[in-house]
Amino acid sequence: MKSIIANSLTKTYGKGKEKILAVDDVSFDVNNGEIFGLIGPDGAGKTSIFRMLTTVLLPDSGSASVENFDMVNDYKKIRQIVGYMPGKFSLYQDLTVEENLSFFASVFNTSIQENYDLIKDIYIQIEPFKDRKAGALSGGMKQKLALCCALIHRPNILFLDEPTTGVDPVSRKEFWEMLQRLKKQGITIVVATPYMDEATLCDRIALMQHGKILSVDTPDRMSDAYPDLIFEVKAGRTSSVLRALENFEPKKNVYAYGEFVHLIAESNANFSTSSVQEYLKKSGFTNIEINPVKASIEDCFIRLLSHKNEY
Repeated sequence: MKSIIANSLTKTYGKGKEKILAVDDVSFDVNNGEIFGLIGPDGAGKTSIFRMLTTVLLPDSGSASVENFDMVNDYKKIRQIVGYMPGKFSLYQDLTVEENLSFFASVFNTSIQENYDLIKDIYIQIEPFKDRKAGALSGGMKQKLALCCALIHRPNILFLDEPTTGVDPVSRKEFWEMLQRLKKQGITIVVATPYMDEATLCDRIALMQHGKILSVDTPDRMSDAYPDLIFEVKAGRTSSVLRALENFEPKKNVYAYGEFVHLIAESNANFSTSSVQEYLKKSGFTNIEINPVKASIEDCFIRLLSHKNEY
């Protein structure tokens, strides 16, 4: 069963020369009970898609259904069954933790007690601060409070717009563990994130750039379908290695990847690691390390960008 079906959604902002195409003919679906990720950098169109699906924005064209409710005609029904955690902390900063939760519960004619079993794993972490104003909380605690408020009416679908941006690594890990527990309780989760490493924590992902979806699949299938050879290269300063390998042939692409440089070669190319070793040695590098690696989601994204006219 499909929780969400989006068909050719388009959204523009501004007029005339200032007109910006934020979402460009986007279609995808989300299965019931899965964690689905919209993965892409700032400006890719993720937030605009979220705002349309949660009935905050009207599309210029296209359509979508959420739990079989039409995005435009049934917006009141959709608002009752979705939870939305926007990218920017948007709770009442002058209200305490408990006051914020009670307020959002009252909006949906429910209470903290009625839905405590759903939020208890998160709430017990913020309960010691229940009398503290929301504006005085740390980033991680604000994140947990916002998630509790988005869940307080027991939604069928939870929309999370860049929920871990600006959050420390430990809190990020805890947050994704919480999402996995929510998934087990039958909640469909749609996450927008610019972090490619978080893509592997989703059941399926859509890679986005400039308002378009480049590819939709499971992270494993996306990585397994990568057609080229990838080698991680390390030989000292990354920027120096990158500059040197930009002139190496045969290669298809080369780019920095953390402390390594990723060298891409076609699978049928006349390519050997020894030739790279020799090339770098002649360029003055020592302690050269070259290893074949499996494509990451970031590698897949970079390839799609460089071949976007083929997709």
